[in-house]
Amino acid sequence: MKRLIVLLCLLNLAFGFSQEEELESLTIQLAYQDPDISKVDTSVSIIKLLFKTEDYSKALKFIKQSEKLAKELDYKKGLAEITYYKAKIHYQEGQNQMAISEFKNAKTLFTTIKDTITVAKINSNLGFIEIENGNYKAGLSHALSAIQELEKRSLFDDLSTNYESLANAYQNANVVDKAITYYIKKIEVDNKTNNTKGLIATNKKLGDIYTSKKNYNQAISYYESALGYAGNYDETSRANILPYLGNAYLMDMDYKTSARYLLESINLNRRFDNQEGVLIALNSLGELYLKQNRLNTAQEQLLEASNLSRLLNNDEQLLKNYRLMTTLDSIKGDFDNAYVWQSQYYNLKEKIDAEKNKKSAIINIDTLDDSTAEVDNIILPVTTNDTVVSKKKYDKFKLIFYALLAAFAVVLTFFVLFYLKRNNRLKYTRELEAKNKKIELQNEAILEQSKHLENINKVKDKLFSIVSHDLKDSLTSTKGFIDLLKEGQLTQDEFHSLLPELSENANNASLLLFNLLNWSKSQMQSLEPKPTLFDIQEVFAEKVKLMDQKFDAKGVKLIDKTLRDFVYADRSMIEIVIQNLLANAVKFCNRGDLITITNQISNGKSIISIEDTGVGITKENQSKLFGNNTFTTRGTNKEKGTGLGLTICRELVDLNNGKIWVESELNIGSTFYIELPKSRIDNLSDTETTPLVETPQPSYSERYHLHKSQ
Repeated sequence: MKRLIVLLCLLNLAFGFSQEEELESLTIQLAYQDPDISKVDTSVSIIKLLFKTEDYSKALKFIKQSEKLAKELDYKKGLAEITYYKAKIHYQEGQNQMAISEFKNAKTLFTTIKDTITVAKINSNLGFIEIENGNYKAGLSHALSAIQELEKRSLFDDLSTNYESLANAYQNANVVDKAITYYIKKIEVDNKTNNTKGLIATNKKLGDIYTSKKNYNQAISYYESALGYAGNYDETSRANILPYLGNAYLMDMDYKTSARYLLESINLNRRFDNQEGVLIALNSLGELYLKQNRLNTAQEQLLEASNLSRLLNNDEQLLKNYRLMTTLDSIKGDFDNAYVWQSQYYNLKEKIDAEKNKKSAIINIDTLDDSTAEVDNIILPVTTNDTVVSKKKYDKFKLIFYALLAAFAVVLTFFVLFYLKRNNRLKYTRELEAKNKKIELQNEAILEQSKHLENINKVKDKLFSIVSHDLKDSLTSTKGFIDLLKEGQLTQDEFHSLLPELSENANNASLLLFNLLNWSKSQMQSLEPKPTLFDIQEVFAEKVKLMDQKFDAKGVKLIDKTLRDFVYADRSMIEIVIQNLLANAVKFCNRGDLITITNQISNGKSIISIEDTGVGITKENQSKLFGNNTFTTRGTNKEKGTGLGLTICRELVDLNNGKIWVESELNIGSTFYIELPKSRIDNLSDTETTPLVETPQPSYSERYHLHKSQ
């Protein structure tokens, strides 16, 4: 790389030295030439070299001397070329009016000597300057007249300038389709000349046009093309493109890609101190975080953007900022601030609209014929001279004029009063609408809070009902047994016979409290899953071991067909679900019945099933199992339940992005299924999430485990 840089430096030095040698040789040659046509030609060659090296002051000295000689010799070709370069130098020095005047003089001279190529080049330059100055009628006329000759001669550099001029004119006149056509033509000729700088700028402009048309896919395509031409080394161009590309991805709802480009844009533009780029990126990033409900982060970006837009006097970005701040504070419930932002938004919008309406020229080029150099349908303000009339006629109509003027003044006064009254009414209506909107937002928030409090109250009532009924019965029975034992009223045999019942009561009370706490947490909206990857087979093994005593007591056999399989969920929540479903299966089995637990993979999800050959569930009761209201029936040994177990299961599975359902036939048995994800499901509120890689399953064979034989 160092060698390449050194080589480039040497080439530049060599090129510089060769130019200096050529200039010195031509200057010496000029000194010994007679004052004839050849001396003018040598002067023109020197002027071209000085223009190329941007030594404009020295070039103008040679122009002054050679122009005088060319005029004396009546050498039109030499005079035309001198005038042409004089115009180009004036343009480079920012003297547009002088440049236009000299270009027109050069055009006349080249037309005289029938040099159509240079005439076309001059027309292209005139078109560019006039359009740049806002003179669209004259600019379009010049630019269109140059196209045919430039295309015929394949003068790609001049065509590129010409197409850009036409595209800018049509874009400013809001004739977007024709602007797009000429920008695409410019890309074609820039590709032929490898004009990377032009390709970057034109692709970005097309991206801007398609963004304004809300065609974000097409806009992204052109922005990406501009970024591709810029590469990784042209960081200045990247910094200029990235805010707009990130915003296009945001509008296309590709939030992850948008965040990546916007963050890179902020870093680059801060490094180059490009405040405009930082402002655009901050506003878009704030809107992105707002869409993802990351309100605090969104507020940080938008507040910085607000200060920056005021500093730069960028009303368009400030207007966007006011709109986003209104939405942000409305979501946060800060309706007073939201109302202030909304008022500032409407005030600024009125100011921007008023400035747009102040344009004096009306440009209408929808039906422009590109094949002609005449631009007759551009409408500009026209002033006409009054017709010269005799003094006698003037005196005759003078009185009528003053009368009409007085009538006009009266009518104007009437309209002014009417306008002021109408404005006051509109202002009052707007303020009333804003207050109504504010009240609406407050009412919605109050209604939401009321619903939340009502739900919490229902949870409280349900808790008291269950505690006062089921938990009280279990604790009362246990207390009675302990009192008998304490008073010594039980024999050893009676103690041993009642011990299983005491154990069952304690287990029921424990399970009830376990389910009750988890259900109340989920209802109060304080239960948050903490998902990890874990082996579902391990969970089954733990829960089966925990329920060994129940299986033995009821004489139920367990068949274990589980396989080693990883799921992505909150392990403690899934343990609660599996424990509840195993307890339910035992509860509704008779002695000798079977419980089979299995798991399998389907469509990238893990399907878990707990099947029993118990009493089954009726179709009517199946629809009540997972509802919000408690539903319970007694088990085969008259075991009682709370009706909360399956409701908790459904809520915990939902929290882990899963599904739960049942298939059952009366007197045949029931199968409960759980579907859980095997990998992380991306949340849009996290722009920097990294997808989890699923742990590959080892090969294993199906194993059966028959619980303790009876």
